Amino acid sequence: MRHEILSRPSYSLLKLYLDRDEEVIAETGAMVFMDGVRLKTEMKGGIFGGLKRAIGGESFFVNRFVAEKNDALLGLAPPYQGDVTQIDVKGRLYAQSGAFLAGSPELDVSTKWGGAKSFFAGEGLILLKIEGSGSVFLSSFGGIEELEVNGELVIDTGHIVAFEEGIDFTISRAGGLKATLLSGEGLVARFRGQGKVWIQTRSISDYIGWLSSLIPSRD
Repeated sequence: MRHEILSRPSYSLLKLYLDRDEEVIAETGAMVFMDGVRLKTEMKGGIFGGLKRAIGGESFFVNRFVAEKNDALLGLAPPYQGDVTQIDVKGRLYAQSGAFLAGSPELDVSTKWGGAKSFFAGEGLILLKIEGSGSVFLSSFGGIEELEVNGELVIDTGHIVAFEEGIDFTISRAGGLKATLLSGEGLVARFRGQGKVWIQTRSISDYIGWLSSLIPSRD
């Protein structure tokens, strides 16, 4: 899938070049512009599939864009400021809720019950499960960086965007109780094994906390 990512990393815009009859699925509301592209809105996977996507922080519906000519153009962007990255999926990839922007129609995007250890970015217990073979475009708050896990890697939970299947992880405090209370660091994910993890350079929850600190209190 031919693409460019413009204006990165703060205000990234995904620009796709599509051949006739080529398709892409995208989150609803993500379209910025299109030329020679037909839009179809559907409930991917039926009612049950739509409910699973909604539980995972994605829209109940999905937009399917179909090129009606060669060199058709499609521009997509997430609702918040931040980056977009492309990942080749061959098998299974896990991502934080709300990270899916667009992807190949062959991919299946559903949800996975992550258990008590999946507190990524304050999103709770649900992870997105992206399966199949094709390109997926994920969005983040802040820039996106790819890291290699080779043994163990500790990452603040609010900065995790996605990770490959096969990497094990546990959730724990950054340090002891005193360090957790005084350092400003909270929960971290300890990834073990070998594989890739994608992180975002900013945390939505930390940003909201910073904005709240600037609001004058009412006496």
